[in-house]
Amino acid sequence: MLRFFYTLPLILLTKIGFSQFNDSTKYYINFVSSGSINKTQDGSSYLLNNGFQFQIRKEAIESNFYSNWIYGKQNQKLSNNDFSTTLDFNIYNRKASNLYYWGLANYNTSYSLKINNQLLTGVGLAYNIINKNNQKLNISDGILFDRSDIMLTDNTQEIYSTWRNSFRLSFKFVINKIFTLQSTSFIQNSLDKKADYIIKSNNGLSIKLTNWLSFETKYTFNKISRTKRENQLFSYGLKLEKYF
Repeated sequence: MLRFFYTLPLILLTKIGFSQFNDSTKYYINFVSSGSINKTQDGSSYLLNNGFQFQIRKEAIESNFYSNWIYGKQNQKLSNNDFSTTLDFNIYNRKASNLYYWGLANYNTSYSLKINNQLLTGVGLAYNIINKNNQKLNISDGILFDRSDIMLTDNTQEIYSTWRNSFRLSFKFVINKIFTLQSTSFIQNSLDKKADYIIKSNNGLSIKLTNWLSFETKYTFNKISRTKRENQLFSYGLKLEKYF
């Protein structure tokens, strides 16, 4: 667990976004770059966190590409070298606007979680329980194929495949056009072994200061039961965004 992330004496965060989808806006691009440095007489640590997102929505199809890379050291020892990239799509049905199909391909490699390589691909269904401009609550479920190369211990490598059930809960609430609370969490259980599961959770709170400037905090949690590893990341900073 990365306990030193909870003290962030220096953090830089830049985030640029374009668009809320409408008839004239069909593209969204987002880049996040943040970092922290902590240095005392007893040691030092630093962390770099970079993310990129590109989204397209046309008529009944939405496609999303996202990549994230985290790199860090503590007392000159590597603590993170974690990369994840995802390509997903949603297909909407106009006759049942709250129900839609999804598919994805996700690749991961993570030093902190002891994942050498992991490829997840799958499809499923999602449903909007609440779908308003300022209130969204969504659940989804589907089947994933997992092909993984992991380290059970420092010297024990395992390459395996399994089918997983992937359940997701996500929500976004905007209060008085100032406060935005959002979360997306997954639990992905193996259909072969009950003790084999993956948990992912991304949570954020932002406070709008002006039309284009917000203060934002984020908390991310990941756990892989097979490697008995987990990591946590807390960050905060300023978000710049523009819609057109």
